Amino acid sequence: MLGRVSIFYFSGTGNARNVSRWMKKSAESRGISTELIDISQLEKRRVGEIGSEETLGFISPTHGFNYPPVVLHFILRFPRTKSKNKVFLMNTRAGTKLGRLFVPGLSGIALLLSSLILLLKGYKVIGLAAIDLPSNWISLHPGLNDSSVKAIYKKRKEDTNRFAEKILSGRRSYKPLFEMVFDLLVLPIAVAYYLAGRFVLTKTFVASSRCTGCGLCVKKCPVNAIKIVDGRCFWTLSCESCMCCMNICPERAIETAHGFIAVCAVVFYLWILKLFYGFTGIVISNVLLRMAVGTILFFVFVSISYLIIHLLMRFPFFEKIIAYTSLTRYKFWRRYRPLDEE
Repeated sequence: MLGRVSIFYFSGTGNARNVSRWMKKSAESRGISTELIDISQLEKRRVGEIGSEETLGFISPTHGFNYPPVVLHFILRFPRTKSKNKVFLMNTRAGTKLGRLFVPGLSGIALLLSSLILLLKGYKVIGLAAIDLPSNWISLHPGLNDSSVKAIYKKRKEDTNRFAEKILSGRRSYKPLFEMVFDLLVLPIAVAYYLAGRFVLTKTFVASSRCTGCGLCVKKCPVNAIKIVDGRCFWTLSCESCMCCMNICPERAIETAHGFIAVCAVVFYLWILKLFYGFTGIVISNVLLRMAVGTILFFVFVSISYLIIHLLMRFPFFEKIIAYTSLTRYKFWRRYRPLDEE
């Protein structure tokens, strides 16, 4: 039986928070003192002294087939141990339900990379678990319906409790390692997301004229990435694309500017890149280097375009163009509502 347990978690819409609560409840039912610690609420993401007999847990969603940077950087800064403290890692990932079939997501390098970092810091990894809770990335797809969310939650709560029973009783569990081949296949996507993709996604969020200025998104953002600039919501590069703001907005005012990104992509690849290579005369034969240069230029182009969009959206006609070319505006594009479970 384990001694005291401290669980560090990060959550946008609530999936990882609920898994943390389930783990805490399972531990306390066995008489194990357990503390939940929200990474986003830690001052400067710092950790105090770790007890020699303390077991640590890390629970987070998966963003771009890895832990989100706020969690990854937290683990990188985590203090070393001389006591071989035990740790377990869990991630929530994009699960869905098709008829009676529960479809799992992919962890990518989320558990693998963080486990390696902690092993190098002297910790002993006793368990890994991937929990396929409903996907909340409604920038890419509509939220699941209520019945699917309830069914997935019921099944994955049982999975979480089985995992808790194993590691809390002193056994080991490394089930995600059997999916390592599939997870490593998406490694290039995970790297691309960390280096550039997350910054581009940051510049897809806009607030339409439905916004009442209630400030809920600013208050609830777990990484303080939303600012009010010239009376309008503005997403900074600190954004983790956790989808918290879009899913909690009471007016459904926060949109993903699908039309804006589509136009940016077309203009960039058909004109900007051609213009760049034409003026400079640079020919890059290496495919990876060419992709890197193109990605950097695209990020700069989108960032500048986003500033212009932010200014132009004060004009009703232009605001309507952005709003009505955003799929998230329409009723069929459901927001995601997780079950608020203790």
